[in-house]
Amino acid sequence: MQDSIEETTDFRPKFGADGLIVVAVTEASTRQLLMLAWMNREALDKTLATGDAWYWSRSRQALWRKGETSGHVQKAVELRTDCDQDALELVVEQTGPACHTDRKSCFYRVVKTAENGARLVFKETAD
Repeated sequence: MQDSIEETTDFRPKFGADGLIVVAVTEASTRQLLMLAWMNREALDKTLATGDAWYWSRSRQALWRKGETSGHVQKAVELRTDCDQDALELVVEQTGPACHTDRKSCFYRVVKTAENGARLVFKETAD
């Protein structure tokens, strides 16, 4: 069973048909979810080689290093993969806010349901 994807020690990330793999980015000190991003093979290789977080921007169709323009860099502490290696978790040391809205995390709203439908409520912390 050592050869099954769930039990192997070989790192074999499964990129989608678009050449991308989803990455959940969490903060090392708090384990708070900071952002969701995408990597292609080059971004993954650069992240592993440099220790800086690199991603693929689907909107710009370009490779980018987190914090390149804002200074809000992410230093990779640990890279984890899920059981079938089609999703990653990048644990980082975050400098400044992670979100382009200048918030700590991109996940700053909670979905609340009521009789008149779902609404968003702002909630800055993960508690």
